[in-house]
Amino acid sequence: MPPTTSGDASASTSGPVSSSGRASYAAAGVDIDAGERAVDALRPFAEMASRPEVLDGIGGFAGLFALRIGKYTDPVLAASTDGVGTKVAIAQALDKHDTIGLDLVAMVVDDLVVCGAEPLFMQDYIAVGKVVPEQIAAIVKGISEGCVQAGCALLGGETAEHPGLMDAGGYDFSGTGVGIVEADAMLRPDRVRPGDVLVAMGASGLHSNGYSLARHVLLDIARMTLHGHVEEFGHTLGEELLTPTRIYARDCLALAAETGVRTFAHITGGGLGRNLERVLPDGVRGTVARSTWTPDPIFNLIASRGRVERTEMEKTFNMGVGMVAVLPPDDVDRAMAVLTARHTPAWVLGEVERVGDAEEPRVELRGDHPRF
Repeated sequence: MPPTTSGDASASTSGPVSSSGRASYAAAGVDIDAGERAVDALRPFAEMASRPEVLDGIGGFAGLFALRIGKYTDPVLAASTDGVGTKVAIAQALDKHDTIGLDLVAMVVDDLVVCGAEPLFMQDYIAVGKVVPEQIAAIVKGISEGCVQAGCALLGGETAEHPGLMDAGGYDFSGTGVGIVEADAMLRPDRVRPGDVLVAMGASGLHSNGYSLARHVLLDIARMTLHGHVEEFGHTLGEELLTPTRIYARDCLALAAETGVRTFAHITGGGLGRNLERVLPDGVRGTVARSTWTPDPIFNLIASRGRVERTEMEKTFNMGVGMVAVLPPDDVDRAMAVLTARHTPAWVLGEVERVGDAEEPRVELRGDHPRF
């Protein structure tokens, strides 16, 4: 990922000067040499996440990926861009940056597989207040590990130094991924039928959504500390909040290959109800039974310490469900076997039923969670 360092958009003859009295980019806060050292530090991680279609290595102006069109009949490219929100504030507060990249990959590739697309490659953009090569390498290490888990290549990216705009230890980042799917194999809402079954795949905690509310409740209202041990978790609050987002890409592709899955819903911002709505056609409703699972302790902690109402919790957090597969009833047993073999926690969450009134809610959460 060759970092192009960029500073102020404006230029001034009265800008920062070096010890010699001469103005310089380094004195203005942009260290090009540090950027080059960052490239050297992250190179092994970038090379770890590759595919046979990748041409050349890092260091060029563009990442090159040879798309073997001949292996597809009618290919469709899918693209997704995302970030991880204010979860980066936890990583920065703990000075632990080697897992946050996994979250970035998960947020991007698991959007791609909703339509059945195989993730091909990702690129990242990292903006920092000051380039610290070890910090950049740790971030990219996580991105690389996430790409390996998802089966895609890390095709390059950009690191930009923004002194004066961001604090020296601050950063934010985003990623863009591209996937491919045969046109006749695309998973879409119009494939869903009344009587289909909703199968949930368990989340690994908060994933990467709702951190503004979680931080406000736990750190501001409850006055908890990130280094404090929490008995319900068996580890510190900081460790819980930095738990990497589960990556479902290969699980979903395995289901698409071995069952007649209709579509998937990636449960991110907006929660279970709103994201499930996005993959259901008119004329049907998804019914979810809360009694089928118990949300992880982190959700109960936020709800109780912040006196957060259930409706607010459910529209902010995934509540323990990271991905939902919509399947024909005859394929449920096979799907459960596939997910079990892949060590992915899964259960029957609900079903799809026909509705006659277009004004009725598209998703209905029924009953109560046990022990919540």
